[in-house]
Amino acid sequence: MIIKEFDNYIEINGLSHFSIDKIFDCGQCFRFDPDPEGGISGVAMGRFYRFTQEKDDSVKIYNTDKNDLEKNLIHYLCLDRDYEMMNEDIIYRFGSDDTIKNAVEIGKGIRILRQEPFETLISFIISQNNNIPRIKGLVEALCKKCGEHIGEGRYAFPTPDAIAELGIEGLRELKVGFRAPYIYDAAYRVATGETDLLKIAELSTGEAEAELLKIKGVGPKVAACVLLFGFDKTDTFPVDVWIKRVLEKYYPEGIDINTLGKYRGLAQQYLFYYERYNNA
Repeated sequence: MIIKEFDNYIEINGLSHFSIDKIFDCGQCFRFDPDPEGGISGVAMGRFYRFTQEKDDSVKIYNTDKNDLEKNLIHYLCLDRDYEMMNEDIIYRFGSDDTIKNAVEIGKGIRILRQEPFETLISFIISQNNNIPRIKGLVEALCKKCGEHIGEGRYAFPTPDAIAELGIEGLRELKVGFRAPYIYDAAYRVATGETDLLKIAELSTGEAEAELLKIKGVGPKVAACVLLFGFDKTDTFPVDVWIKRVLEKYYPEGIDINTLGKYRGLAQQYLFYYERYNNA
């Protein structure tokens, strides 16, 4: 990985298994969209970023510098992981069947973002019985309502205290519907320390899931998404409508998810992307 620093942006060359289009369009985050100036832009970790990628092995990231890259973005973008090795492990665990081989090939370039746990928790509570455009709209409305303004009409994700202060009725005004008490409960628990996200990060996947399931409205699917995208627990395998469809279609005799190894969360993303785009 070769890093070049310029005024207001950095360029990274020598990348592999990295596609901004796939990373930000595979259902794992909700604050990035195509940018009018080209590429993809959005807010992460309280900062506005714009990504452009003209070649598979190179990316430009605007509104950042080398210090921010080393301190935050390498971790966030999962640039410190060997995805070639992970892909090989996934294919092996699935018995080298054609479905997973094709899914890995088509999804190649996806990386599991390491997002902030609280943002991920609230975002996936909002995601329940929802579609991606509406999820993005509701998350953005929440950020505008009580997130810190970071310039040019952009807002950081709100703190637990800020969301809890809205109360259930204040959340309902944002049109989140039945999710309002769930969002409030999550924010209140984190704000008061009843749910300790730092502690959860140190727990085993099973123990961490048990803690998340104590939050009102958080079921196994939401908990799995939060663990995968917010806590870097790649041994989780969220099952939603898309994944159920894939498993029933390609593995009608069943498949034991627990045998799919410690990178099965990445396999889930490949299968999601494969079914969503290869069969569109």
